[in-house]
Amino acid sequence: MYATLERVFGFQQLRPGQEAVVNAVLAGRSAAAIFPTGSGKSLCYQLPALHLPHLTLVVSPLLALMQDQLAFLHKHGISAASIDSAQSREDASATMAKAKSGELKILMISVERLKNERFRTFIAQVPISLLVIDEAHCISEWGHNFRPDYLKLPDYQHQFGIPQVLLLTATATPPVIADMQAKFAIAAEDVVTTGFYRANLNLLVEPVSGANKQRRLVEWLAAKADQPSIVYVTQQKTAEQIAEHLSQRGIAASAYHAGMAHEAREAIQRRFMAGQINCIVATIAFGMGIDKSDIRNVVHFDLPKSIENYSQEIGRAGRDGQPSDCLVLANRDSLNVLENFVYGDTPELAGIRCVLDELLQAADQASDGQWELMLNALSEQSNIRQLPLKTLLVQLELRGIIAPRYAYFAEYRFKFLLEPEALLAKFDGERRQFVEGVIATSQRARTWCTVDFDALYQQHQAERGRVVKALDYFQEKGWIELESKQMTDVYALLDPSFEPAVLSAELHAYFKQQEDSEIRRIHAMLALFATEQCLSQRLAAYFGDAHAPVRCGHCSVCHGQVAHLPAPPPLRALAEHDLHSLCGSFIQRHAQMKNHAPSAECLTRFLCGISVPLFTKLKARTIPGFAALDNYPYAEVRNWATQQL
Repeated sequence: MYATLERVFGFQQLRPGQEAVVNAVLAGRSAAAIFPTGSGKSLCYQLPALHLPHLTLVVSPLLALMQDQLAFLHKHGISAASIDSAQSREDASATMAKAKSGELKILMISVERLKNERFRTFIAQVPISLLVIDEAHCISEWGHNFRPDYLKLPDYQHQFGIPQVLLLTATATPPVIADMQAKFAIAAEDVVTTGFYRANLNLLVEPVSGANKQRRLVEWLAAKADQPSIVYVTQQKTAEQIAEHLSQRGIAASAYHAGMAHEAREAIQRRFMAGQINCIVATIAFGMGIDKSDIRNVVHFDLPKSIENYSQEIGRAGRDGQPSDCLVLANRDSLNVLENFVYGDTPELAGIRCVLDELLQAADQASDGQWELMLNALSEQSNIRQLPLKTLLVQLELRGIIAPRYAYFAEYRFKFLLEPEALLAKFDGERRQFVEGVIATSQRARTWCTVDFDALYQQHQAERGRVVKALDYFQEKGWIELESKQMTDVYALLDPSFEPAVLSAELHAYFKQQEDSEIRRIHAMLALFATEQCLSQRLAAYFGDAHAPVRCGHCSVCHGQVAHLPAPPPLRALAEHDLHSLCGSFIQRHAQMKNHAPSAECLTRFLCGISVPLFTKLKARTIPGFAALDNYPYAEVRNWATQQL
């Protein structure tokens, strides 16, 4: 192991914690590495992967994380690849072929890839030594970036017969660690935590009114213009505005957010890594997995979403161990924006009931009791955003009401790159008859042929799985170009005896509990920023680290500056507004489309400017009154709207 460490990675020894994790994995045990950002979690799977007999499969939540780690692996001559949404089908097929032949040591994917029918067929044929789950706190419902699909990873591990798991995260509180450990049956001694305190980070919280934030940001960065810095904001439009504002005042800055073209984002990231740009103004996804060791400043222009997010974002700074400043320009102005993100994800009771009714009806009509759904369509029908809708489906799974069977693309189509006769000539006997059937039953438009699975089964008894496998093989050989569309999830209804009204209320209560938990998380963060105790010590204690110094001596509180956060500007009393003059047009358009008046919850979302699927159909953003009360706390607007109706 140490010979490999020096030969491949150029290190003579492992850091604290790394050795225990690597030894556990090489001894054949599952493990968890909970280290602060920049402490070398990735090496905990990269080093063992070179000693394990088969493939190491890495599940990662962000494309940027994968790309950065792949660049590092390639630089060290390690055979690694990813399959991701940015790739062409040819690239993905080439990667699959390498994995099948045993040429790859490490394959990186997103968790959603495991729902893909073709990928599951492929991965079932590849022996895997280790499943690595990056950002593993996403597994826990109490983790800050909870991703419902992560809950299925323990099942996938059993399904694909993967003997070991390695969980990696920088931001797990004690309840989240216990949850992760239980889900993967990891022994307590193989959960390795190295503490959260980082002596080189100066945590600074400065109370600044909203009106003065831009001026203070320019002032603060002007003295540090030659140092790599990240400024974090909540919204894409803010990133554009602040980058422009800084550039006009002589601080060259680039915006970075998910609304930009993929190539433009990539180019900015490359230039930042190469030191050609020193300042990035970004929404929170930026920096995940960015392994730039010399970031000297991280500024939160807007409040972060939670203490966990704050910890992750300041973790970008000072990875080289040199002193780095992490500044929060704190006030309560953007508090409503953060809270609105949370409220917008809570489904209405009627939406949950709509999903349950749809489930019962569809399973009743299907001869095999199966429920097929397309997430997009169900999201529109129920008016539930896609992420909470996925959470709802997972909750139904956990209650034993439904079980996922598989996901498939409803439509497969292909284009001949070889004349059909030439393709047929490559087969004989029964195989030739099968291929003949595929060609004959596929409906041909000008260039593309759409596969008719039903006709194939009726006329040739050809199973869907065999057809998909054959099409993949044809594409691998370069005989056809293949496209798949309309992802469809298939569930079995295990327990149709539930009472829809009772279960809807129970699930709605679950989402309200999640909502309360997230709102508390935001207020815990405000309490941290306004604390009179050492900031470093309070942050470490939140993550269960009892070894941090009581006074670090280098945070704003230790410097004698306790942050009293300024209140947001005063607002007109809600009682002075008239509900019907604010959203009369919306009520009218809603009634025309849905044949009933909107609920108080729906009106609150309209007035607070929170998007839900129905609003896209109604073109709500163009209706007078949309976001008219976005400066008010959501809960207050909801109470007021309920009283007005």
